[in-house]
Amino acid sequence: MVESDSLDQISGRHMLSVVAGQAGIRPGDPDWADFERRFDRHFPDLSRLFHSLYGSRPDFQDQLTSLVIETARSWKARPADLKVLDTEREGSSDWFQSNRMLGGVCYVDRYAADLDGVRARIPYFKELGLTYLHLMPLFLAPEPLSDGGYAVSSYREVNPRLGTMDQLRDLAAHLRANGISLVVDFIFNHTSNEHEWARKAAQGDPHYSGYYWMFPERTMPDAFEQHVREIFPEDHQGSFVQLPDGRWVWATFHSFQWDLNYSNPEVFRAMAAEMLFLANQGVDILRMDAVAFVWKQLGTPCENLPEAHTLLQAFNAVCRIAAPSLLFKSEAIVHPDEVALYIDAAECQLSYNPLQMALIWEALATRDVSLLAQALERRHNMPPGTSWVNYVRSHDDIGWTFADEDAAELGINGFDHRRFLNSFYVNRFPGSFARGVPFQDNPRTGDCRISGTTASLCGLEDGSAEAIRRILLAHSVAFSTGGIPLLYLGDEVGQLNDDQYALEDGHEADSRWVHRPQFPAERYAHRTEPSTPEGAIFAGLRRMIAVRGSAPELAGTRLIPFATNNPGVLGYQRPGEGTRILALANFSDQPQVISAETLSGFEAEAVDVLADAPVRIDQGFVLRPQDYVWLRVVPAG
Repeated sequence: MVESDSLDQISGRHMLSVVAGQAGIRPGDPDWADFERRFDRHFPDLSRLFHSLYGSRPDFQDQLTSLVIETARSWKARPADLKVLDTEREGSSDWFQSNRMLGGVCYVDRYAADLDGVRARIPYFKELGLTYLHLMPLFLAPEPLSDGGYAVSSYREVNPRLGTMDQLRDLAAHLRANGISLVVDFIFNHTSNEHEWARKAAQGDPHYSGYYWMFPERTMPDAFEQHVREIFPEDHQGSFVQLPDGRWVWATFHSFQWDLNYSNPEVFRAMAAEMLFLANQGVDILRMDAVAFVWKQLGTPCENLPEAHTLLQAFNAVCRIAAPSLLFKSEAIVHPDEVALYIDAAECQLSYNPLQMALIWEALATRDVSLLAQALERRHNMPPGTSWVNYVRSHDDIGWTFADEDAAELGINGFDHRRFLNSFYVNRFPGSFARGVPFQDNPRTGDCRISGTTASLCGLEDGSAEAIRRILLAHSVAFSTGGIPLLYLGDEVGQLNDDQYALEDGHEADSRWVHRPQFPAERYAHRTEPSTPEGAIFAGLRRMIAVRGSAPELAGTRLIPFATNNPGVLGYQRPGEGTRILALANFSDQPQVISAETLSGFEAEAVDVLADAPVRIDQGFVLRPQDYVWLRVVPAG
């Protein structure tokens, strides 16, 4: 009997010879050895995963062969400088876990007008210390029904208002030369109904109709909808919309966003080709949009199914062969337990940290760190080869994603607490400092999410020192808990809400545009003036960035909990070689003392690395209101 591993090797060897010939790769070509080595390592995984998804189909072998031929052709077309980068990053696979990583995110048009404008801002990115730049959706999308760019009508064309694919490729090269990785969104759950595939499907083409979940009448849609929740009921009821010819097509989100049918291997191959195309333009990281929804199965909620993970692993295997330096970042705003399932070196190496983000705001509102401390203890540490992307706020709304069962352990009713937080952050609660705006507010059910810039949610409209301290306090957590800290560009100078957002065409019904203002030029002009709010925020963040980059303890993601025995003060430790960084953050409005007994596990002398000053902690430590400190400590004994 031949062992299964041997069968994999035999079929792999045969596949390699077939594929190489079809792709025009020949033994002796300069990069043949690299392709052969990566193929031998990753093809068995790709074959196994593809078989798991599509092995019951009679054309499985042909589909797999076609996929690998396309993969080889993409590798052959990959630019030489990117192949060099592939080799470099294979040799330092933890490059994204460096304590020098710093992310920025922006909309191209709102921050810099177009791609050339982004390129012109590279000197500022270097001044700030960016090593990672996420450009919000910039591919061709219909207006005004673009969902902020998430209704993609071509993955190979840049929105002409922003530039061209040649300009994007040129920008990627300039960013790379300046040590900045390019991140873009890969919207792979759905396309716009104006994508070429969707247009042909709408015209009745049977091949492209199979790219989507299309049905001639309501029997199957009704069966699916017995178990599937509505995402945007104000847009359309259920999960399907009807076409003019009477057919029904799955549209999880908006009626103009049609879900792709990944039970069809042609769709997997087509999307793998789009992914590799973007990788060959110089994209370093793909933000995998709406990962929880990509696989559908009758009789289930069609969210977070096991096959969604298999899909991600299979896409990874493709990329490890043809674009091995490409990384995936998951976007899954779901239950914290489900978020964690997508974080794996073989699925998404990076993940947003929505729980930490939400609980930073929760702690600012309550002046109590219990939920945040609990999350850091239970849900922060992650598998090897992965990293959080930590943020105070993003382009999206803030939803209160904590688990009700976690809250219940602390005596908190999740439903009531969410209603309080929503009321607090839209300034409907007595004593609130926040100036947020409700998003999808439903007074009947109490459902609501929050829009607003960091500065406005912290109450900077009054220019107060307390608001500045809140802004810096929130970022101190994102910058020190471990992972890649991510700034929504403009927040580093305290940009405020855009109260005129509703005057822009297509934005009037979406309050999230309140926190997507145009480039705040005047605020940037004041960033070097410490006496201004802009200057104080910028200086505080720049100090954190500089200190983080010089503190080896802050590399990676590993975190050790630290109980401060004070509900107003958050504490945690970042371990190093013989030393630790002890981070303390006072979320209360009064000075707080961390007792000598609480700190007795450390030597008496410590270093305040942000102030670059020695301190003694054997008599306890006092934190001013909304103050934070990073102490380099030595464990006692």
